[in-house]
Amino acid sequence: GRRPCPDPRRAMLAFLVPALAVSWAGARVAAPRLATPTAFRPAPMTLPISMAAEPQEVGVVGATGAVGTEVIGVLAKRGFPVSKLRLFGSERSAGKTVSTPLGDVVVEAFSVETARTTDVLFLCVDGDFAKAHGEALSAPGGPLVIDNSSAFRMNPKVPLIIPEINAGAGKGHRLIANPNCTTAILLMALAPLVKLLGIRRAIVSTYQAASGAGAPGMQELEEGLKAKIEGKPVENKVFAHPLPYNVIPHIDVFQDNGYTKEEMKVVLETRKIFGLQDLAVSCTAVRIPTLRAHSEAITIETEKPVTPAEALETLRGAPGVRVVDDVASNQYPMPLTATGQYEVEVGRLRKNDVFGDNGIDMFICGDQLLRGAALNAVLIAEALQAA
Repeated sequence: GRRPCPDPRRAMLAFLVPALAVSWAGARVAAPRLATPTAFRPAPMTLPISMAAEPQEVGVVGATGAVGTEVIGVLAKRGFPVSKLRLFGSERSAGKTVSTPLGDVVVEAFSVETARTTDVLFLCVDGDFAKAHGEALSAPGGPLVIDNSSAFRMNPKVPLIIPEINAGAGKGHRLIANPNCTTAILLMALAPLVKLLGIRRAIVSTYQAASGAGAPGMQELEEGLKAKIEGKPVENKVFAHPLPYNVIPHIDVFQDNGYTKEEMKVVLETRKIFGLQDLAVSCTAVRIPTLRAHSEAITIETEKPVTPAEALETLRGAPGVRVVDDVASNQYPMPLTATGQYEVEVGRLRKNDVFGDNGIDMFICGDQLLRGAALNAVLIAEALQAA
């Protein structure tokens, strides 16, 4: 006999990809400045990342969290020359043994003095911790410190780096900020086009997984889906509204200008990384009921005219980007295919009818724990330790 048609709600639950993530905290951000449609151009992109030649003593603060775990995994997969891996935690965690891809490691109690004896130190903790210790850890004689929180991103004295774009900005610095995950994914796709064509403005809509709100966000989504399937009430504590079968145009707190803090992070960090302080950027950030990998719909107006074929050819040769654009075969970026991948998927690229020959629309998807956090942090260490 015929197999019964599966319940689509149960199918959705079955295909959710387990993951972990981290939430970011940061200061209230300012309103964007309006920009005139003047041509802008960032500095040229750097060459592909080089490996540090000398073995490095590597420390991770927050090693058992989502990003810390991924950082260790990336170090192992990329063959980073780790002479010794050191994990730092609270007094309560000290003495525990953690199994990692680089072997079993006993957790040490964190102190500035002990952590400063490493060569490279990844801070995979919240912004308050980073603000309290980041500058002391990276003082002269200490390690290269790469902070994954929002604590120093908009500090004019601290470089905000995506290595394929602006690794040179980190020269001579020992404290480096890792961008917001949404920004990192966005700029990996934009930078090759900006380098070739210049940019006048960008309009971005993001579709962000529940894991952007950390493990509690994922748990709330999974429990909510189960409750919905079973016909029970759906509770929401992490998100402003129930997330199952819903989308929520609200990530982080609203600002006086009507944007959310998450949206303004994308605006301000894009300007800082590209070195284009008056670039016109607008972002709408939306939470969707997936577990991992963020998606973004992007429209840009370029300084020079461009055809979709030329734009695709440029992106195919860009490091860290994978073109997935064959609509005849239903091939385009999706969270299911981007999850666990180092590259940012780019597709659905077409001419934008509003901006004409200078307009491009595209859809991108990237793993926010890897390209948007752990991978970018390790690439920073590779680039600056090899410099």
